[in-house]
Amino acid sequence: MVGVVLYVLVDVILQMLPPHHSAISDAESNLAVGPFGWVMNLNFLGRGVTTVCALVAVSGTGLRTSARDAGTVLLMIGGASSALLAILPTDVADASGAVTPTAGGIAHLWVAGSGFIAALSGVLVLTVWVRNSRGLRRAHVPAVVLASVATGGLLALGASYGAAPAYLGLAERICLAAILGWTFVVCAAIRRQSPGEPAVVSARGASGVPAGRSPGSPG
Repeated sequence: MVGVVLYVLVDVILQMLPPHHSAISDAESNLAVGPFGWVMNLNFLGRGVTTVCALVAVSGTGLRTSARDAGTVLLMIGGASSALLAILPTDVADASGAVTPTAGGIAHLWVAGSGFIAALSGVLVLTVWVRNSRGLRRAHVPAVVLASVATGGLLALGASYGAAPAYLGLAERICLAAILGWTFVVCAAIRRQSPGEPAVVSARGASGVPAGRSPGSPG
C-alpha cells in the first residue's frame, strides 16, 4: 500500500520537473528521459517491488484456488515487465516532433504493452477471487469498478495509437491509476482481515471434509 502511494507521488513530482512532458499526450515512460530520468527508472523498479509485496499478501490469504494461482502469475508478469522498463530506453520526439525508432525503444513499447495486458488480466482474474473470498467481500465492488476503469483505459490506449495519439498519455495513466488503485484496495482489505480468519468461501473445509461435518462423522 505504501508502494502504491510512493509510486504515484514520485510520478506527480516528476511530471512537474523539466523537460515538462505532457501528462495528456506523452507516455509515462517519457519521464525516464532527461536529467531526472533515473528517478523514474527507480520508480519502475519500485512498482515491480510493490507488485511482489501485493502477490505475497494475496498468496497468503485464504485457500489456494485456480483463480488465485492464475491471477498471481499474470500480475507477476506485469510487475516483472515494469522492472524491466528501467533498463530499456525510451524513444521520444525530437524538436521537430518526429520520433526515430530504435531497437531499445521498440522493445520498451512491447514490454510496456505486454505488461499492461498481463497486469490487467491478473486484476480481472483476481477480482473473481475477491468475490469468492469471505474476508474480502467488502472490497469486491470497488475492485470491480477499478478493474472496469482499467479495462476502459487499456482499450482507449490501444485506440489512441492510431486514432487519437494526442490522448495517449491520458489513456495510459487512467489504466495505470486504476490498476494501482485496485492493488491498494485489495491489499487494504487483506490487511483488515482478522488473524486466522478463513478467507475463501468453500463447500469444503481446509481438510477436505464437507462443511458442517467432523472428520469422523458418517458419510
